[in-house]
Amino acid sequence: MKSTSYLLTRLAIGMSFFGHGVVRMPKLAAFSKGMAGEFQKSYLPEALVIPFSYVLPFAELIVGVLLLAGLFTRQAAIAGAIVMILLIFGTTTVENWNILPTQLLHVAFLVMVVEFAPEPGHVKR
Repeated sequence: MKSTSYLLTRLAIGMSFFGHGVVRMPKLAAFSKGMAGEFQKSYLPEALVIPFSYVLPFAELIVGVLLLAGLFTRQAAIAGAIVMILLIFGTTTVENWNILPTQLLHVAFLVMVVEFAPEPGHVKR
């Protein structure tokens, strides 16, 4: 039963990352412009926000695909958690407290994936 719970958790968080990345790809420039606008009142310089906003959808898409496929699962979940921690930092700089619980929930799902992922080289019997 634990393997089913793990699978569902991995697929759910993987789909969230995948979906975030996929919907942002066709409108990458608009997404970047919107994100830069959100951070105008923060102390983060636009020189950091703009590149991050262009990399973010690719990171989300890659993490999502890897989690959905079950490839490099631990590494993908850790990378996803790092992305989320960076987003949490940005969220706090603009005091957008409404989005923070969702970001923390993503981290919790990623932690569960890391915690319950089969050990590398582990063969089920």
